[in-house]
This record gives sequence, structure tokens and C-alpha cells, in this order.
Amino acid sequence: MNLPCRTLLVLITLTLWASLSSLGQTTTPAATQKTDSTPVQGSSAAVTPTPGAAAKSDVEALKVPAVVVPAGVVPAGVSPAVVSPAVVPAPAAPEPMVAGEAPAKPRAVKGKKGEANSPPPPAESDDAPYVIGSLDLLDVQVWNDAKLSGYRDVRPDGVISMPLIGEIKADGLTVPQLTSVIKGKLRETVMEDPEVTIQVARINSKKYTIFGGCARQGEFPLVGPTTVLDAFANCGGFKDFANLKKIYILRGTQRFPFNYKDVSQGKHMEQNIRLHNGDRIFVPE
Repeated sequence: MNLPCRTLLVLITLTLWASLSSLGQTTTPAATQKTDSTPVQGSSAAVTPTPGAAAKSDVEALKVPAVVVPAGVVPAGVSPAVVSPAVVPAPAAPEPMVAGEAPAKPRAVKGKKGEANSPPPPAESDDAPYVIGSLDLLDVQVWNDAKLSGYRDVRPDGVISMPLIGEIKADGLTVPQLTSVIKGKLRETVMEDPEVTIQVARINSKKYTIFGGCARQGEFPLVGPTTVLDAFANCGGFKDFANLKKIYILRGTQRFPFNYKDVSQGKHMEQNIRLHNGDRIFVPE
């Protein structure tokens, strides 16, 4: 093929391309909405859609509706771009407070009527040393000296008397403390290295008192650790109209309740406190 023929083919191709381009630009929007399967009224040939309209229809057909799924989870076959994030509910708003209204205070738990005015005393150790008091009877033994050995009464003023060393204050001292004092007195006056042993022969200084609906009332010696339940073992039983649920113990200005029926059945054992010197037990009738 010679050069003039090639030039002629190129010109024909450019002319056809320009005609097709001008036809696509002059097509109305109503005409582009017609599909190839819908014939134009009055015409037996179907209207061929433009390339731009066909591409737009394909894109719309490929659209996938948004699906609400938990955050971070993408269903299979769905693009992450069309997945909506999970909707997180907003926290509930606090209830508004009325202006001038004070916040509610916790209610105090009230005890039953007739309960103790004071808390239970702390637990005491059984190993606490005994404190000598007035009217106690002491057995003082000095090794190899019968004149200095013997029983000594603690007078109401708390003092004991011994030969050669005179009077010694014993009230308020423990047995080891009084032993040390007597050794010191003997070392100063009688012997160089005395051996002294002291025992409490009888306790008369520690007492408790029972009043009210008991067969035996009055003072009782407080010999060794004694609880309220132990004290009632010495009272000879209760009278017929004794109120065993309203018993109480007075210790100075403190008052402690004692329910005999509960404690005797193993309940509320914290009420079974240890007695102190001078405690008074009341059994109402």
C-alpha cells in the first residue's frame, strides 16, 4: 500500500472518532437512563446506552449495603470500607441534685433497748501477774531463818510488818516485786545474800458483789480469773421471778449487759466478760 492510501485511512478514522465523540456529548440524560432491553416507543431498534451510563450502572449494582457489626470484625466477602463501626451506648447521666440538698448520710445502726452503754472490755491475758492488795494473807519464807519466816497479813493501809526490817508497803505490788523489796531490806540489815520466797495464802482484797434475784447475795472473793458465768455458780441459783435476760454488770461508770439464757447456750459469748475487783452484778426481778 502506498503512502496516499495510508493517509486517506488515517483521515477516515479520525473523522469517525470525532463523530462518535460528538454523539456521546449531545445525548440527553433521559436517553442515558434507557437500558438496552427497553425499546424506544415508535421504534423497532433498541437504544444503545452510552459508555458513561453503562459504567455508572455497573458501579451502582456492585454497591454493598452497610452492615453494623462489632468493632474490629469484618464479615467475609465485605469490604472494610463499607462496614460501619459498632454503636456504643452513651453512659447514663447521673441523677441531677436539687440545689441546696445535702447528700444522703448512711444511717447509724442502733442497738436494742437495754444494751450496754459501753463496748466490751478488751480481752485479758491469763498470764497477768497477781497484784497484792489490802487484807491479803502472805506466806513469807526466808531460807535458814525461822524468825523472819511466817504468815503476814496485809493491813488495810497496804503495809506488812517483819522483824528487823520493819514495815514494807505491799499493796499494789506483784509477788516478784515484793520479794525484791524484802531481799533488799534484808541485805542492808541482816544478811548478805538472802533467799526469800513469797506466796499468797489467801486472797481477801479482790471481791465482787451480786445483787437482786439470787438465792445468795453479797460479796464473794475474786480468786483467780473469774467470768460472770463462773460467778453465778456461787450464788445458789436464781429466784423464780428473776429476769435472766436483763442482767448487767457495773464497773465504775461502765455498764455491760449479760443475757444468762443466751450465754448458757453458747450464744453471745462476748458478754461473758472477766470480773474485776469491785464489780457489781445486778439481777433484776
